[in-house]
Amino acid sequence: MMLTTMEGAVLKVPPSFRTIKPNPNHTNRTFRTVPSATASAPAPLTTDTKLGPGSLGHLTRPDFPILHQELNGKRLVYLDNAATSQKPTAVLNALRNYYESYNSNVHRGIHYLSAKATDEYELARQKVANFINASDSREIVFTRNATEAINLVAYSWGLANLKEGDEVILTVAEHHSAIVPWQFVAQKTGAVLKFVSLTEEEVPDIEKLRETLSRQTKLIVVHHVSNVLASVLPIDQVVSWAHDVGAKVLVDACQSVPHMEVDVKSLGADFLVASSHKMCGPTGIGFLYGKSELLSAMPPFLGGGEMISDVYLDHSTYAEPPSRFEAGTPAIGEAIGLGAAIDYLSGIGMQKIHDYEVELANYLYENLRSIPNIRVYGPTPSKSINRAALCSFNVDDIHPTDIATFLDQQHSVAIRSGHHCAQPLHRYLGVNASARASLHFYNTKEDVDDFIRALSDTTNFFASFK
Repeated sequence: MMLTTMEGAVLKVPPSFRTIKPNPNHTNRTFRTVPSATASAPAPLTTDTKLGPGSLGHLTRPDFPILHQELNGKRLVYLDNAATSQKPTAVLNALRNYYESYNSNVHRGIHYLSAKATDEYELARQKVANFINASDSREIVFTRNATEAINLVAYSWGLANLKEGDEVILTVAEHHSAIVPWQFVAQKTGAVLKFVSLTEEEVPDIEKLRETLSRQTKLIVVHHVSNVLASVLPIDQVVSWAHDVGAKVLVDACQSVPHMEVDVKSLGADFLVASSHKMCGPTGIGFLYGKSELLSAMPPFLGGGEMISDVYLDHSTYAEPPSRFEAGTPAIGEAIGLGAAIDYLSGIGMQKIHDYEVELANYLYENLRSIPNIRVYGPTPSKSINRAALCSFNVDDIHPTDIATFLDQQHSVAIRSGHHCAQPLHRYLGVNASARASLHFYNTKEDVDDFIRALSDTTNFFASFK
């Protein structure tokens, strides 16, 4: 059997065809660099001036070399930003400059290279503190990623403070990284995990969360922005309610820190975690924010060099935070790269990024609704409800992985499919998986237009088998 897509591509389909399997070797794919990622873009679906040629996406796109390429004759449309973001030239240059000019270990040498590396590493810490408005750079602990940051809190604060019968409240929409460590801790301490479900609008039910609070509640673990539902939670309210009963709050801000202003003082959060690779920085580094009085009272998470004060054969004493939690040689270049990413984001302005992404998110949501038999998860945007710049969805009778594979191989559109590290949420929604298109400020209306056209072609292709 041979089928032709809307754009004329011929597909050979065996009689037993049910799903499209990606080619792991990608031997049929060709890459070439193009001068401009939007040079040959088709006519836009609308003429919204806020998203037009002078938009933030168009202005910043030239800063991201990876976006300026074609795959199999079609320009790359990257819509998997909730998984990881792309890196601007400024970050790539910062990494290269470190390794070419002053690569050395930190906090240990007196020579110029070590002193330079130490200064830049600690400057990056200060940049993170400023970026989220922490009171002191010593409230910032560099970790391997946000997952390690949550585990640090779980194994240090959690094991030291939780006991049998204590309660930890989460929502069914949490990322696995925010659930599994607390399952470990609950097994070891006898603490109880309680999960809050969703409202009819498919937003975590914070009123139910409020009702669940009691004097037995010791910790709330909650996301700021859902990586599936695109919902944004009022963290300041949650923190206020938690503190009224003496509980602490750990905020997973991986999907908010890269996209909006996040002020830990205004939020009042006790702990907050985020990942560099989602905020235009390198992979392999994230950070934990913790109130200074909490970090100072927490035992070390890992043992080794740098986190000690003195080591004897029978015992050791420990350094003050944040060194106490940064055992061994850290990800120096990655931290410096994160600092460069923060400089880049700050130069644009987080409020400007957020405002643009709200417009682009609404455009994505409204255009997705034009696809027949589609189900988009999460709240409907309105004057009072802003969705984050992502949409998780399913189309009747088409597996999301087949959608993602077809979009990639036939249209060079990169989206995500699967459970997005949120299996409990997908079970709650009654599905095993979903497809997800996620945006960042360097995306444009043309990216959304191309995605919608490609998705329409994809659904028509699979409908032809019925």
